[in-house]
Amino acid sequence: MTDTKDASPSDHTSSSPPGEDSSPDRTGFGGAILRWGALVLGVVLFGMLMRSVLYPYPNQSYAEISHGNHTHYVPKNRNETVPISNFPTREPGPNERITPDGDIISEK
Repeated sequence: MTDTKDASPSDHTSSSPPGEDSSPDRTGFGGAILRWGALVLGVVLFGMLMRSVLYPYPNQSYAEISHGNHTHYVPKNRNETVPISNFPTREPGPNERITPDGDIISEK
């Protein structure tokens, strides 16, 4: 009887031709640049998103605060002892500003 445990090289099947590495293809220098570029782009977009969330009204001296079915316009330097309900519900005009206590006054 012959031993059937003998294995010849032809018994091992491989999908790649001899001499080629069958490991997954690794991206080279170009792939690293693309990954870093995507990372930088992601950080910039995240920064822009956070800026718009933290400073929703960058060119206004007041913030719009929803209060039930209406909006109060509150200055950024408001007096903390004055309740939100004391602030105006109309937006100040072009030559007007809201005082820290909630009054709309004319700027001249």
